[in-house]
Amino acid sequence: MLAELSMHIIDIVQNSISAGADLIKVKIHELKDRDLLIIEVEDNGKGMDKDQINRVQDPFYTTKSFKRVGLGIPLFKQTAEHCDGSFQILSEPSKGTLIRATFKKSHVDLPPMGNLRDTILTLVVGEPNVDFVFEVETDGVVFVLDTREVKKELQDVPINHPEVVKFLREYIGENLKTMEVAS
Repeated sequence: MLAELSMHIIDIVQNSISAGADLIKVKIHELKDRDLLIIEVEDNGKGMDKDQINRVQDPFYTTKSFKRVGLGIPLFKQTAEHCDGSFQILSEPSKGTLIRATFKKSHVDLPPMGNLRDTILTLVVGEPNVDFVFEVETDGVVFVLDTREVKKELQDVPINHPEVVKFLREYIGENLKTMEVAS
């Protein structure tokens, strides 16, 4: 189990990037009335067949030649199931992948979300050629950051320009400040 859920998100997003995705959607929904937290990462990468879906859930399988084990997906699955939730991978070759993990929000062992603002910023700034859509919802309040829209406004200014990073840090922080899921 990783110390923070945001670390799982980074790991899954890195898998999406390794699979050639250029659009990654991250959704975090907190349903307090159902005592539920849902995290989804969807990409338009190369996708997987049923055999690959089964293998990536095995900690002793990895597609990376420099690693002997692939713990990211198995640890995310274990965390979800340990916290009275569920884990699902939906994928199709050449169409992308959706990973969905649910957690019982009040479970005593549920890791904290971690610093969601910095997680989002790290992904956006660290992968400027990838488009991201982040959707965070709690108590009916929704925050969406779509880097395609940001890049359109920026025109020729790179999204990882220091002034843009400063703006995004403040913008994301202000929007997540009141959302308990971001803590």
